[in-house]
Amino acid sequence: MNRNRNYQRELEKILEQIQGEEKVPTLFLHSCCAPCSSYVLEYLSQYFEITDFFYNPNISPREEYEKREEELERLIASMPFVHKPKFLKGVYCPEKFFEMARGMEDIPEGGERCFACYEMRMEEAARLAAEGGYDYFTTTLSISPLKNAAKINEIGEKLEEKYHVRHLPSDFKKKNGYKRSTELSREYGLYRQDFCGCVFSKREKNLARPDR
Repeated sequence: MNRNRNYQRELEKILEQIQGEEKVPTLFLHSCCAPCSSYVLEYLSQYFEITDFFYNPNISPREEYEKREEELERLIASMPFVHKPKFLKGVYCPEKFFEMARGMEDIPEGGERCFACYEMRMEEAARLAAEGGYDYFTTTLSISPLKNAAKINEIGEKLEEKYHVRHLPSDFKKKNGYKRSTELSREYGLYRQDFCGCVFSKREKNLARPDR
């Protein structure tokens, strides 16, 4: 895992190349939620025809999952874009997440369980991107200051080799990306959750509260 690479700079080089071409490439984008997706969609829709894929079996309970899914769909319908993204709902399968997390339930947030969760979601995006003949795939996950961008890109590059679809490097929190996402969240009145989504992150969040 190379923490010294500048993934934003790598992305900018790709975007410069795209601008010099006549066609608009396709991008299969895994989205974790509307707030994180807001800036990423605003930024990348200038360069790509995007299919925005909501696939997050880590989120519990179902009501929370559906709320986040609906917010993302509402955001895409509401925001102006250079190229309007298409919204694609994934299958809600929490049992897949719990199977993946077995034995890692007590690992703190930001560790190996989270890395496996990144990969589970990104792999489904890479698989569908390859099946659909997309030019690129990537995820919104790197916009969060709490997510490990180097690990996310390492997983993306591994999946690129496996599925033969190009991974778009990212560290979307750079260039005030995270700040812009908070501005767009306020502008569109987006629901901003206070935990990642899984029962383990919620448990850790509750334990950290000063009133407990």
